[in-house]
Amino acid sequence: MTEAHHKYDHSEATGSSSWDIQNSFRREKLEQKSPDSKTLQEDSPGVRQRVYECQECGKSFRQKGSLTLHERIHTGQKPFECTHCGKSFRAKGNLVTHQRIHTGEKPYQCKECGKSFSQRGSLAVHERLHTGQKPYECAICQRSFRNQSNLAVHRRVHSGEKPYRCDQCGKAFSQKGSLIVHIRVHTGLKPYACTQCRKSFHTRGNCILHGKIHTGETPYLCGQCGKSFTQRGSLAVHQRSCSQRLTL
Repeated sequence: MTEAHHKYDHSEATGSSSWDIQNSFRREKLEQKSPDSKTLQEDSPGVRQRVYECQECGKSFRQKGSLTLHERIHTGQKPFECTHCGKSFRAKGNLVTHQRIHTGEKPYQCKECGKSFSQRGSLAVHERLHTGQKPYECAICQRSFRNQSNLAVHRRVHSGEKPYRCDQCGKAFSQKGSLIVHIRVHTGLKPYACTQCRKSFHTRGNCILHGKIHTGETPYLCGQCGKSFTQRGSLAVHQRSCSQRLTL
């Protein structure tokens, strides 16, 4: 029997093609040669990848380091501590990012306007101001947002969810910032002062609005008579009376 005939009979007996046998032999040779055979096995087609499974929740990972990091969610372990303020983190990368608060380092710069950021993600969100990109869309009303957190807050308009509650009076709010502003009603805190007359306000927006009294700025123009106002609300009130006069 010839050598070629012998090879054919062997492949018939095992139910494998000669290509399968040669490919298997090639993988075995690579594993023998390489000191890191596990990596080659994972990268080679047709070879089952090794996975690391969390014993707590069953989630799987391709790398043991990723599993170790994930397990800290269950254990609460935060081994990386900030030497400036003592705050701890699960991952070293999160500590490095946090430390930029103390150092003032902002390595990520916008090419469009030059503004710098401490986190790459913050730069990505900022760049959407220039591009106009709003990739996060509300499934109910199709309104779009630049970042996912703003979309999450917006969804509460539809759901009616108000997770932030005032301890003083029980009033609830959909946004944490709204609760902070509301609490100033109870505390009397007015952190925003007018640079012209030193009058103080609960919110920055009200302070800016007040400043127009000093500058004489009246950006809200009535389309009926041409009269202008410092506040949008004042224009709305005026337009109702203006329309009534014109219809008489």
